[in-house]
Amino acid sequence: MDKLDEQPRYIPAPTAQRPLLGLTVLVIEDSRFACEAIRLLCLRSGARIRRADCLRAARRHLQVYRPSVVIADLGLPDGNGIDLIADLAKAQPRVDVLLAISGESFRAADAIAAGADGFLAKPIKSLVQFQQSVLEFLPADRQPPGPREIGDEVVEPDHMAFHDDMAHIADVLGDKTDNKTLDYVAQFLCGVARIAHDKALETAASALARKRALGHPADQEKAAVAGLVQARLALRMAI
Repeated sequence: MDKLDEQPRYIPAPTAQRPLLGLTVLVIEDSRFACEAIRLLCLRSGARIRRADCLRAARRHLQVYRPSVVIADLGLPDGNGIDLIADLAKAQPRVDVLLAISGESFRAADAIAAGADGFLAKPIKSLVQFQQSVLEFLPADRQPPGPREIGDEVVEPDHMAFHDDMAHIADVLGDKTDNKTLDYVAQFLCGVARIAHDKALETAASALARKRALGHPADQEKAAVAGLVQARLALRMAI
């Protein structure tokens, strides 16, 4: 762990097989399913990973240690990840690599304008693409030596994490849902469904997002989303 008050005496050198060896990655992501994919990518790459599921938790992490890489989701339960990106982009010393992540690709320009080095569109499963997204912005002394083999390995996160995400959204929808909450549910499920290749859930979440963007009542779309979430929870329990 990269302490704020004490730098480690020895940092493992990256290798061609583990090009992110020696790096600590802080992932700020409320979806356990999405975070599990990134965890597997970090593991295959040699990086250590820390997770925060909201802005508040992320800021607590950053008071204790300085990661080498920060990957921040833009849609978080307690605010916009762009606000944290803007703060980290101005902080001194700055983290080596600051990346935004979202299932909504149109938000990339806002993230870059706020100070992000790059943008990762969900789903993130390709090992080489993940590694290159980080290596592109690392200083020369943290780069692996020599050529690297370019493969086509992808990761598949454990579907128990998908079930956790469904349970989380079921709890959210079980409370009194205002418009802000529905916006959060729609963007959360769009990203998770895309990673899980769940077209029906992605379609329903996108329909909810469109109705909310137009300012129209979305009771029917909310009910459809809630029904699909419950169906996925029931399927897991049956298994």
